[in-house]
Amino acid sequence: MQTRQEFADKMLEILEPLKPFYSQKKALLKLGDTSAHYPDHTAWVEGFARPLWAIAPFLGGGSRNAEWEEIYRRGLAAGTDPQSEEYWGDCRPYDQMLVEMASIAFTILLAKEPILDKMTERERQNLYRWLSQINTNPCYDCNWRFFHILVNVALKQAGQEYDRSGMEAGLQFIESCYVGDGWYLDGPDGYADYYVPWAMHFYGIVYAMFMRDTDPERCSRFLERAMQFGKEFVYWFSPDGSAVPYGRSLTYRFAQAAFYSACVMAGIEPLPPGVMKGIIVRNLEYWLRQPVFDHAGVLTIGYCYPNLQMAESYNAPGSPYWCMKLFACLARPENDLFWQAEALPLPPLEPQKYLPHARRIIQRMPDGNVVMLPAGNLLYHIHTHTEEKYSKFAYSSKYGFSVMRSAVNFAEAAPDSVLSFEVDGHIFVRNHVEQWSGSETSIKSVWSPFLGIRVQTEVIPEPWGHRRIHVVESDYDCVAYDAGFALPLDAKETGWVKRIQGTGEEMLLPVDPNTNLIRSKTKIPAVKYTIHKGKNVLETAFRYD
Repeated sequence: MQTRQEFADKMLEILEPLKPFYSQKKALLKLGDTSAHYPDHTAWVEGFARPLWAIAPFLGGGSRNAEWEEIYRRGLAAGTDPQSEEYWGDCRPYDQMLVEMASIAFTILLAKEPILDKMTERERQNLYRWLSQINTNPCYDCNWRFFHILVNVALKQAGQEYDRSGMEAGLQFIESCYVGDGWYLDGPDGYADYYVPWAMHFYGIVYAMFMRDTDPERCSRFLERAMQFGKEFVYWFSPDGSAVPYGRSLTYRFAQAAFYSACVMAGIEPLPPGVMKGIIVRNLEYWLRQPVFDHAGVLTIGYCYPNLQMAESYNAPGSPYWCMKLFACLARPENDLFWQAEALPLPPLEPQKYLPHARRIIQRMPDGNVVMLPAGNLLYHIHTHTEEKYSKFAYSSKYGFSVMRSAVNFAEAAPDSVLSFEVDGHIFVRNHVEQWSGSETSIKSVWSPFLGIRVQTEVIPEPWGHRRIHVVESDYDCVAYDAGFALPLDAKETGWVKRIQGTGEEMLLPVDPNTNLIRSKTKIPAVKYTIHKGKNVLETAFRYD
């Protein structure tokens, strides 16, 4: 893909299979029968709203499509009309519908003329009133605070009453999440995961596009931070288009590259346009090579294949369409220089990069494998599979990571890339990290998997992989497994794990299917160590070059 038309055609191709599943008045989109923690009706509102992340810039960039314009004109009118049988309903505090308001605000900002201007005045006022509920219903203290901000930016731009003081409070909260050099955390003491590029920066860029006359200093700051961040975020991507799977909400898939698409939309260049275009194109093409669609052509919940096992409780059937943020670049018109730029390879990057604000080291291996060595999770369990998604010692673009099916044995726990302890017939892994420190040469952490066991771990990157040194203080005898990446069941790769210090046995262990995010059938190389009461020093080498 090179031209805007090719991008637009691909976007429309991805959305075309959704058309039969819209409700009669188009306000709801039901794409499946699995559930999230919010009401099913809300899930259908989510399904309706998320394609707008692509449709709004598509229309805002000058394209017209009568069918999609009609679907969303009718749907917005019916969904926000209290007299309609498809009314979305009144919101509650921390309601999922507050999340979905953001894509509607995005549409007001980018595509008011082809959609809202064709609605009646009553329909528009119904829409504005429904959106204004975000001013009386609080959002969670994380990237959600930006939903309140964006809705009020849209109300302001539409000439409606808006919550000026609430916006300022939200913006000050976002400021409290900034930690330096372009990096935010997703909430105070939160995570440095994909919500930094596809939420904190994405929404900051949108704010800057529409508020620069009103709030020029803050808008300039948001864009400068995005410029800084984009120079380090590139390290997360492999030359083949994949990116390191790490953290929650990975079912959003090609939203991974949405940050660079937002930069294109806003006309800023943390990297040369051709390089950003290459990242966007390769990431999308990588995902389109994976079996991520069902037989009807609808995106599934999962990562590289359909997999409810790895999902969060907030993943409904329509949730994966948050990935349509990747198409923000369509806001640039056909004659924009971006569309004339050639999609270029990644620029020269350091083989090993310490990202202090993200609390991790990134390794870039000769075969294209990108490996992340994070300090671990500083918060206690919050979301589904928090331990697996944040607290392993290593994450890989090539091998992914595995999620626990149960904790009753190694096969069901599938504890790859972590030191796990078998105690009383159960498997325990690193969760909350009590302390951490990092440098260009190692990542250190202090943690406890279970009462009576305390571990100090140092992860040391090497040109061929990494080493782990664990000092284990245990109140009793038990068994521990220091494991590497999960390998495909038929893998020819060595992917070996070698014991250097400690009493242990090297082995290759089969695990349950559908535990790994990238491959459905895997095996895990590990060293099984004998842990004695008292102090134990373990050292293991992991090769993946």
